[in-house]
Amino acid sequence: MSTTISAPEEADQLLEQAQNPAQLRKLSPAQLSAVADQIRQVIIDTVNDFGGHLGPNLGVVELTIALHRVFESPRDTLLFDTGHQTYPHKLLTGRLRTFAHSLRQPGGLSGYPNRAESPHDVIENSHASTALAYADGIAKAHQLNQCADRAVVAIVGDGALTGGLAYEALNNLGAAPDRPVTVVLNDNGYSYSPTAGAVATHLALLSHQLTEVTDPDPARIRPSSNIFEQLGLAYLGPVDGHDIAAVESALHAARRLARPAVVHVVTVKGKGYEPAVRDQEKLHTTGPRVNATTWTDVFTAELTAIAERRSDIVAITAAMAGPTGLRSFAQRFPHRCFDVGLAEQHAVTSAAGLAMAGKHPVVTIYSTFLNRAFDQILMDVALHRLPVTFVLDRAGVTGPDGASHHGMWDISVLGIVPGMRIAAPRDATQLRELLNEAVACATGPTAVRFPKAAAGAEIAATERIGCVDILARADRPEVLLIAVGPLGADCIEACRQLSTLGIDVTVADPRWIVPVPPELIELGAPYEVILTVEDNTRSSGVGTAIAQSFLDAGHRTPVYNLGLPAQFLPHGSRSELLDAADLSARGIVATIHRLRAQLRGRRGGQPDDRH
Repeated sequence: MSTTISAPEEADQLLEQAQNPAQLRKLSPAQLSAVADQIRQVIIDTVNDFGGHLGPNLGVVELTIALHRVFESPRDTLLFDTGHQTYPHKLLTGRLRTFAHSLRQPGGLSGYPNRAESPHDVIENSHASTALAYADGIAKAHQLNQCADRAVVAIVGDGALTGGLAYEALNNLGAAPDRPVTVVLNDNGYSYSPTAGAVATHLALLSHQLTEVTDPDPARIRPSSNIFEQLGLAYLGPVDGHDIAAVESALHAARRLARPAVVHVVTVKGKGYEPAVRDQEKLHTTGPRVNATTWTDVFTAELTAIAERRSDIVAITAAMAGPTGLRSFAQRFPHRCFDVGLAEQHAVTSAAGLAMAGKHPVVTIYSTFLNRAFDQILMDVALHRLPVTFVLDRAGVTGPDGASHHGMWDISVLGIVPGMRIAAPRDATQLRELLNEAVACATGPTAVRFPKAAAGAEIAATERIGCVDILARADRPEVLLIAVGPLGADCIEACRQLSTLGIDVTVADPRWIVPVPPELIELGAPYEVILTVEDNTRSSGVGTAIAQSFLDAGHRTPVYNLGLPAQFLPHGSRSELLDAADLSARGIVATIHRLRAQLRGRRGGQPDDRH
């Protein structure tokens, strides 16, 4: 769509005006085109400054404009699935200035919908395939409340229809012809990577009809057969998602139907920014460049090396081959790497089937997405004592992606699974070693967790007791620091600082943190105080398990836990968020000083005469 408006200052004024959806509805086609161009420029400039999701947001600019012109948010409910396609939505709902100066920054705007930011943000989601179920529930409530004039719209994009929950919702929506939910299918052919599976093939066949469409009425554009009509939903489309007028016409038609309807909108991921169109996977999201070897890099190289030696090793990803390090593995072993789409539950039970048939599956998954497949881990893998290895990328604090992406529950979740063994490497050498130990296990499931960060310097052990590494040994058994994974570096630094104050500290790395190694209990028995340090929630984490193990063994040594608070953490840098939770050398030192003071108080205020 061309525009006659070329003055930058006039375009800026239009975007300011367009922040109010009521004013947006008054703009002419030429003005809307100028607003779309300006939205794209703001997104490109902001993401270049702060990082964030680029391609998905550039692809939905015209679609979002049309949505806010047809529907009256927040009276009408707009539900975005997934939430990483909501930058244009934020810009059109009064957040232009804060967006351009604070996106994903501490205290600034979230990179996902956020209910605290705006009444236009209804669900705070980044985990895909959820919006249709939300929509079903909200529409039911509207029926019960007799609010027939309030629309419910679910915008499903970036491969969300590869997740099973979406089909559970479609199954219910299709059976309720009096429940008028509009499903806007933003079809760009991608999730993170190209969308995998038969559904993607089906959508591609439907979207190819776009070039053949001549009838301007989307209500009469009806392919002979598609999955949505078979499930009982009306189908409108395919529609050019970059033609605002065409999208508006389809949305109005869907609303008039007053029944569950799918509006199939075809878009180009990265539209308007050639680098993002040319490499849609790489520029799905951007962030600060890590000029060092990352944990994911180390995992990738080692898994490939293991697979060279062992033909039974297979890998599974849930639409995240690139981010989880499986792209090069897939290139080397194309028939031994399986992308199941955004379907974590299927990934895990499919892995169970592979293990039953003699393979050793390695399921690579973001820690935060592991929660979605708990039942499958428990009942499909662990109950059968199957050798499946889970590699949990983005464990602990991930940084600017915020609450939905912090991987701070995996130890708590997996720690209650019978037979599960969990490893937390402190450096690259230990990641290679522990990954080999994990895939060597043939008696049950294993997991290896690591953060989104540079792998850091190697931390050598002074000795190994069973599977426990001693990183620093004190002369006297005063304080035992138990370090989980990469937090070993902060524990070593805290030990150094405390030693200058005459406080004896031993630092131990269990390596395998679940179950608690018996050698660790024996090691800690004579110490005055034990402090565990982990980037999992304090609730039901490593510290909780170690404290219970000491009680079960009859030891009275007090065990204290440093971990993440049992709350949803905001977005911010990894180092800042860890420090705020006292999971830094500074926080560890302060905690030990406080604990020693408490212990002296319990002794009746007697001075500590050992120094």
